Amino acid sequence: MQANIDWLFGCNPWGTSMVYGLPNWGDTPVDPHSAFTHIKKYPIDGGLVDGPVYTSIYKGLIGIKLFEPDEYAAFQSDLAVYHDDYGDYSTNEPTMDGTASLIYLLAAQEAARPSPLVPIAIGRGKGERSSGAIIRGDSSQKKIALVFTGHEFAEGGQQIEEYLDNANIKASFFFTGDFYRNPDFHPIIRKLYKEGHYLGPHSDQHLLYCDWSKRDSLLVTKSQFRFDLADNYTAMARLGIDIKKANIFLPPYEWYNDSIAAWSKELQIQLINYTPGTLSHADYTLDNDKNYRSSEKILSSILQYEQTKPAGLNGFILLMHVGAGPGRTDKFYRKLPELVRYLKAKGYQFQRVDNLVETD
Repeated sequence: MQANIDWLFGCNPWGTSMVYGLPNWGDTPVDPHSAFTHIKKYPIDGGLVDGPVYTSIYKGLIGIKLFEPDEYAAFQSDLAVYHDDYGDYSTNEPTMDGTASLIYLLAAQEAARPSPLVPIAIGRGKGERSSGAIIRGDSSQKKIALVFTGHEFAEGGQQIEEYLDNANIKASFFFTGDFYRNPDFHPIIRKLYKEGHYLGPHSDQHLLYCDWSKRDSLLVTKSQFRFDLADNYTAMARLGIDIKKANIFLPPYEWYNDSIAAWSKELQIQLINYTPGTLSHADYTLDNDKNYRSSEKILSSILQYEQTKPAGLNGFILLMHVGAGPGRTDKFYRKLPELVRYLKAKGYQFQRVDNLVETD
């Protein structure tokens, strides 16, 4: 079965997947012998093409004409040929029976995968993952990480720093390259770093990596992702931040998919995201936004989760923002002292995120 998977998805003489659109980051058929796709440009993701045929058979077929230069010319042989070209009905036509068989093959792989939200071992403890990102630490321990992100605004930065300092808490901050480059934000960035808070990347330009309604559809290429993240790290390094110790990455918009997680891992960077279940991340919503959530409602959702769930907020990555801009007058960071007092009274220990989760 594994040999079949390897061959179908690229370990073959042509180095290409024989499945249209899969994997979405790889070399796959783009011009199949399908009028549905060729004329209307309609994608047929998951469709398995016929694949290579013996060269002797190919040469004897009638009506085949390649419409484009053969990008696999260097890999054709006297034994077999394959063309990603609408004109080749022998090797590049989607096949219904083959695709049906492929479903069984992929279903077997899916059945063997652990549920993304099932607790699994992460280094010394346990945690939860979703689509390749760590979203929670060990839920058996009363430890929590306060995480703040920033891109355009930082009006809460000074007060947040003061609250944390007064409570003797270390938190984690993930800023974009634009944020790190903004000279108005340099004083608070340097102060947070000097005081021992974790500073990490949040992308350079705050890119949207994948479609909101179709999460598996990437909106960036692998190169765009890597160059953008590299620029984010460059902006950090220029402020004297040791980027070798900043190998945890929180994605922009807190939105990603398994491809982003895989690309991060290739760079030896651990992708994380906030723990779902509360409204803490909604502190950016604006006064006139239909999705607006008041600070009181946000705080209530956190306390309710802690009081009603068996593991409470154990291992939580609780995400907030350092600023929401002038469009929000009800700033949630002003509730931070109340929240911290409550959690301390409940016995929670506050951790930097790199101490809460163990990277791969």
